[in-house]
Amino acid sequence: MNYSDDLIHQLAKQPGAIALVGFSPRSGRASNDVAQYLIQAGLHVYLVNPMYAQTESLGQKVLMSLEDIPEHIHIVDIFRKSEDIGPIIDQAIRVKADNIWLQLDISNPEEEDKAIQAGLGVVKNRCLKIEHMRIQFGG
Repeated sequence: MNYSDDLIHQLAKQPGAIALVGFSPRSGRASNDVAQYLIQAGLHVYLVNPMYAQTESLGQKVLMSLEDIPEHIHIVDIFRKSEDIGPIIDQAIRVKADNIWLQLDISNPEEEDKAIQAGLGVVKNRCLKIEHMRIQFGG
């Protein structure tokens, strides 16, 4: 299932709660850059990475898993290797997230199909920061 540009536009413009999974507190990493942008843009972002859980970064605590997020998740934005997204998809299904957003060059058709079968929307090979900037600034 590929989203139409209209749906990508809707998700990027009004994303609701975003769980950024695979966040790195190290500057220069794509996940850090995207998280900084989304937070500065005023979006509601949760940072998730078990390696950095309970540390502070970008003004907030990094969480262990999607299950630690205290509200409904609209987008699970994934920054992990394609072969490592299965457990994240499973968590997203368990917490009843609405959508999976796979960053650029991340794809795992089997796991994407599992998410779709569970009723989640899937956006792949797109960057939420790029799409948000394009929509907000007409790029």
